[in-house]
Amino acid sequence: MHIAIAGNIGSGKTTLTGMLAKHYKWEAHYEDVEDNPYLNDFYEDMHRWSFNLQIYFLNSRFSQIVEIRKSAKTVIQDRTIYEDAFIFAPNLHSMGLMSSRDFENYFTLFNIMTSLIQPPDLLIYLRASVPRLVEQIQSRGRKYESGIRLDYLKKLNERYESWISGYNISKLLVVDIDKINFSQKPEDLREIINKIDAEIHGLFPSK
Repeated sequence: MHIAIAGNIGSGKTTLTGMLAKHYKWEAHYEDVEDNPYLNDFYEDMHRWSFNLQIYFLNSRFSQIVEIRKSAKTVIQDRTIYEDAFIFAPNLHSMGLMSSRDFENYFTLFNIMTSLIQPPDLLIYLRASVPRLVEQIQSRGRKYESGIRLDYLKKLNERYESWISGYNISKLLVVDIDKINFSQKPEDLREIINKIDAEIHGLFPSK
């Protein structure tokens, strides 16, 4: 079984992935952030490094999905391959930070890759306002994120909402991060777990 968590920068994907993996004893696959060779350069010069960064993420997530589908375990994944293609790459293109030539090349590769894989069995989307995202980004203190602009987060949020409104390739659970604090309040985490339990009853076969 493949469970995936989607959401904007700072929405809490990595934290929730770890907490759910611990609770359900699922195997966690995290986004490659600390060892990503392009992130620092990207935030310093988005125009120069946008294509390199997106290709790196595309390759990394495709490899993750291939491993997940080969595994006999239930895996929870921090961020999906679809977010790169429908949110981050087109946002960079529309902002003039990725050329049309590079974007078309990227999207052709994405289409080939996704024709060879299955979507997650359940997608959990963490919805958060820009002020909440900023609060959580600042609290974790990653140096390379200190230069993220508010307009960049806002445009990403708009693209996330557009993508989720038309998402229909698997089961979907939307969690409003502005209204809960699952990392600090056990009752909020329990609320999310109860909702996941309700969704996955239809995913796992009866014994």
